[in-house]
Amino acid sequence: MKMPSFLSQIFVLAIVFASLISNGQGNKFGTYYNQRLTLFEKLPDTKGEIIFLGNSITDGGEWCELLGNPKAKNRGISGDTAEGVLFRLNEVTRSKPAIVFLMIGINDLSGGVSRDIVYSNICRIAQKIRKDSPKTRVYVQSILPVNDSFGLFKNHTNKTADVLWVNAQLKSWCENEHFQFLDLFSQFKSADSNLLNPEFTNDGLHLTGEGYLLWGKIIKPYLKNKKLNPDY
Repeated sequence: MKMPSFLSQIFVLAIVFASLISNGQGNKFGTYYNQRLTLFEKLPDTKGEIIFLGNSITDGGEWCELLGNPKAKNRGISGDTAEGVLFRLNEVTRSKPAIVFLMIGINDLSGGVSRDIVYSNICRIAQKIRKDSPKTRVYVQSILPVNDSFGLFKNHTNKTADVLWVNAQLKSWCENEHFQFLDLFSQFKSADSNLLNPEFTNDGLHLTGEGYLLWGKIIKPYLKNKKLNPDY
């Protein structure tokens, strides 16, 4: 029996719509996002993972080597936002990692997302990790300082006031909700300003090798010291 033409059209549209629902939301975050996410989904889960979760600043770190720890896994995606992290969070929590180090937000601010929403979404990420993997130790890292003197990434490097505000809110929220807040901002800024120290960057946003060495040095005590990390 031949289906009436208008019903055929509705049927085809329903299939297309279903496909968009299942695949389209991930695609809105871009091709590189999907390349990385499909890789993460295929990689094996292992016991006691130490997850570094974030955007290009996290993506650029060789965490196994920086920490001398094979359990360290990079789950950074260049260009990612808090919304993007929320969308892919199931991949992170399915392994029930021992620790998650989260840093996200600067791309949201550069894209015009209000600081209130950025702050709220970061809190949502931490809460969802705790809900889906209760034994995971979550470290909410401050957004790093930026520096506009390089003349690059101008929509990012003019957000110092917003970065300071979000970090202050996160610090207070973490204290109230019993999450660990790691203040990286104060250790990466210049001594005489709130700008990213030029010793750690060559573009005002991303880190050079010296910056990653400092980050690794800051992180290491939280892996070794039981008082700092009693659940690991």
